Amino acid sequence: LSRSSRAIVSFLTERGIEGATVLEIGGGVGEIQVELLRRGVARATNLEISTNYESQAAQLLERSGMQGRVERRFLDIAQQPEDVDGADIVVLHRVVCCYPDYERLLGAAGSKAHRLLVFSHPPRNVATRTVLWWENCLRRLKGDSFRTFAHPPAAMLAVLGQSGLRSTYRWRGFGWCVVGLEH
Repeated sequence: LSRSSRAIVSFLTERGIEGATVLEIGGGVGEIQVELLRRGVARATNLEISTNYESQAAQLLERSGMQGRVERRFLDIAQQPEDVDGADIVVLHRVVCCYPDYERLLGAAGSKAHRLLVFSHPPRNVATRTVLWWENCLRRLKGDSFRTFAHPPAAMLAVLGQSGLRSTYRWRGFGWCVVGLEH
């Protein structure tokens, strides 16, 4: 796990995860889910809008013996929140920065978190915003429609606050900030 992934796992395990359910939005290959399952989570659901991770995810689940404990679905929770069940824990790692409408995404995610929600985001400073601007310009020149964003942290927390979540944990690394919230 990366340093930011370890910070996410640390926040969650310190608050008790035995028998919990996890909803990971944009979990990619699923490293965080597998680690949480090893530490006592009962089951996990991974939501993706890309199929690019499926081969590696299947290999990871097979190697770890967790195939029967993870459900992988293709769905945009911001567009179809009614199609997603809630979970004790909701995780969004390196996802909010890839989604243009953070309010809709975090509103949907917050509504599904029964106990805990943890998410990461890039720091919103001049350096990060400049790098993202250049990356987005290069993507535009290449004809790639994907964009990245450094959304305002206080505004993101305000959206999650509307779901009754309060921030109780913060971790800052070089390229990522992790925020943990509880009901």
